[in-house]
Amino acid sequence: MADMHPHDYSNLPGTPSPLLSQAKSRLVMVAGAFLLGYLAITLRAADLTLLRSKPQAEIAKAEDVRPLTRPLRGAIVDRNGELMATSLSMPSLYADATITENAEQEAKELAAILQDEDAAEIQKRLSSGKHFVWIARNITPKQEYAINALGHPDLGFQDEDRRIYPNAELAAHITGYTDVDGNGIAGIEKSFDKQLTEGAKPVQLTIDLRVQHLLHRELEDSVRKFHAKAGVGMVMDVNTGEIIAMVSLPDFDPLHPGDAPDDARFNRATLGVFEMGSTFKLFSTAAALDSGEVHFGSRFDASEPIHYGRFTINDYHAKKRVLSVPEIFIYSSNIGTAKMATALGPSGLKDFYERLGFFEAAPVELPERGNPLYPKPWRAINTLTASFGHGVAVSPLHLMRAASALVNGGTLVTPTIVKPEKTRISLESGGERVIKPQTSQQIRQLLELVVAGGTGEKAYVEGYNVGGKTGTAEKNKDGRYEENSLLSSFIGVFPIDNPRYAVLAMLDEPQGIPESKGFATGGWTAAPVVASVISQLGPLYHMAPDLETRDITRDMSMYLRDIEEGKALASIGADR
Repeated sequence: MADMHPHDYSNLPGTPSPLLSQAKSRLVMVAGAFLLGYLAITLRAADLTLLRSKPQAEIAKAEDVRPLTRPLRGAIVDRNGELMATSLSMPSLYADATITENAEQEAKELAAILQDEDAAEIQKRLSSGKHFVWIARNITPKQEYAINALGHPDLGFQDEDRRIYPNAELAAHITGYTDVDGNGIAGIEKSFDKQLTEGAKPVQLTIDLRVQHLLHRELEDSVRKFHAKAGVGMVMDVNTGEIIAMVSLPDFDPLHPGDAPDDARFNRATLGVFEMGSTFKLFSTAAALDSGEVHFGSRFDASEPIHYGRFTINDYHAKKRVLSVPEIFIYSSNIGTAKMATALGPSGLKDFYERLGFFEAAPVELPERGNPLYPKPWRAINTLTASFGHGVAVSPLHLMRAASALVNGGTLVTPTIVKPEKTRISLESGGERVIKPQTSQQIRQLLELVVAGGTGEKAYVEGYNVGGKTGTAEKNKDGRYEENSLLSSFIGVFPIDNPRYAVLAMLDEPQGIPESKGFATGGWTAAPVVASVISQLGPLYHMAPDLETRDITRDMSMYLRDIEEGKALASIGADR
């Protein structure tokens, strides 16, 4: 006890050590530093997300910063579920140009990898000083790997969907295409842009890619063979309005629409409007017969041209005699058709055309729909010329819709290219009636005669009873009809006894060749296309051929006489 200082308490029990106190002080300082750092981070995060939310949103909008995640664009499929358009996730390259160190050198390196991109343009973007600039969209994994190896901190990648069209140009005017950001620009891509963007279930079309392929092939061969400028083809179910195939030539690759000229991207099947020529005799004849003013046995003098003011109406292959209604139709007499139309009265034909939908855009789920052209006001001369297809311009889709109504029993169906979720309304329960069932039966009989012994003989298909009508119209250029600029077409229906499908082929300015004896008319150029399509479509759809095909070699004059007397009408479909 003698050695202990009287005031030294360091060794007494419960007295804190100086070293321990020093350690506690240091712990408090370290904890305080962590707390201040955490607080700083929290304040910075609040500043970026809350206080500066509006400026950042504006920057994102101004510099094209897209959402990092969104569903892949939905698929487009044909009636059998085959892909027509789909999307794949692919990387896109962007840069933060505010931290680019050497824009010129980096641009050269990137251009060597990307190949399709211009080094000068890349350098311009890297020198922009923007936080976000696109360098290249939808690059390959190999390119992504090579760019990553460069090690530039200003570069980054963002996954985007790239639209793929497995069938290339085969159905380009139907599917349409998108822009680089995946927005629908044309066709189904545009019409159903919202649904496709949401990535929901696929949009299923009525198109059958098998039929689309064979129609495209046959039409393309004919366009090439007759040196035509363009062509249109279509297959439609006459009872439901479902479009099975639709082709417009020339066409384009929807993956690179910008590389195609405007003419190739133009959908002639729905957007183009044309004076259809003699195919319109189908409608004027139906109007005359349905009115009750004209009958099969009615006769009209076609021995002389019709003169009306400065207009003269002639026949291409004039018979120069009195013709019955079936003969007028079979021989495609302009004179006889015009005289039939006058029996309807001043507005009779105009009113009928309006009921067929010829004065408004055809209803279909495509944005490319042409508005018809027709006389305003409608004068007496227009009744004459419009009866054989002059002065009224409609789209090929208008033609198919109206023709379907005349052969399906008289009901005007709504064309559709999108497969309905439920069964479409049947003819018995929906659709506007435009002609009587008996008139429809008469029209089918006339169409069969055109193929049996008229201008459509080359549409004959053994085993499938085909009916149809040719059309050869001189194109109107600068107010004048050009004799050597033809729009040649043929619309066929089969089987004519109980029609299921209508098939259209149309060639723009075909040229006569030795094989066609120099002719470029619809009977020579378009009818064979329809025959070829029907000969393949029938077996494809398991439509058994008629083994008792009617004999078309029978003397036509005898059959025409029977028709005029009403004998053949009741027995259409019977062996003759």
